[in-house]
Amino acid sequence: MRKLKNSELCRLSVEEFKTSVKLPVVIVLDNLRSLNNVGSIFRTADSFRIEMIYLCGITATPPHREIQKTALGATESVEWRYFTKGSEALELLKKTGYKIIAVEQMEHSIGLNNYKLSPGDKLALVFGNEIDGISDETLQHIDVCVEIPQFGTKHSFNVAVSAGIVLWHLYLQSI
Repeated sequence: MRKLKNSELCRLSVEEFKTSVKLPVVIVLDNLRSLNNVGSIFRTADSFRIEMIYLCGITATPPHREIQKTALGATESVEWRYFTKGSEALELLKKTGYKIIAVEQMEHSIGLNNYKLSPGDKLALVFGNEIDGISDETLQHIDVCVEIPQFGTKHSFNVAVSAGIVLWHLYLQSI
């Protein structure tokens, strides 16, 4: 067994990425405070080839050195857009046929393991602030809430880890 060289990984160029078929998912980041989390989510979004990221409220936008540290260039491949409020982003997404899914611990949430994609679904995944979660104003626009089952002493995953877990779950259903 040997480690593969970068040249053997068959990675897309930025131009090829931009014209490739995407997973019909938009990530909505509602008031994230950590630039490292924002960068990590860009990198994960590139990895799963999602459509776009909406950065809302206090969430920082590229270009920024702290985002670039973890994004490793993914801000060049993944399309993004900024909104002053998460609710504005979700209103636009609803008008264009997206199902709004909050990833949050809420009453009546569905365990991610029980969430099933329907054919043709276009999804907007909303992730909230690292301390306060998704804002109440933004939550008024959701269609469903999913929660990642957890079994330890902590009450939450890091938001970038959560994004990776949810995207992997959706990707597995799409192939």
